[in-house]
Amino acid sequence: MIKTNTKFVDIKVSTNYLPSRSDLSKPLFFFSYNITITNFNDETIQLLSRYWNITDGNGNVEEIRGPGVLGKQPFLKSGEQYEYTSYCPLPTDFGVMHGYFEMITESGRKFNAKISPFRLTTPHSVN
Repeated sequence: MIKTNTKFVDIKVSTNYLPSRSDLSKPLFFFSYNITITNFNDETIQLLSRYWNITDGNGNVEEIRGPGVLGKQPFLKSGEQYEYTSYCPLPTDFGVMHGYFEMITESGRKFNAKISPFRLTTPHSVN
């Protein structure tokens, strides 16, 4: 599990390889990642957008930007958590993701909550 603490937002990440959704003949390696965001600010925050930098085992980079997560732009009151699971297909058995969530406080201050690099790996990959 990877834990990131940016300002007063805590982000935890855990990952899993999904062999049942993978197809080694293509090759396609399918991973899930679970994100837990905790708001330790004194005021409510909202997740506005996301940015992901995904690097596969061959060094190919894909950047993903978009509003919210899973079609939502959740509000988190002080002390609240928001959790979601998403997926990442890769052409290699190893990859790395990192990025940030653009957040805004109820008083209008925008900031980026950084997500430290985390690995997507199959159980027997050499990385």
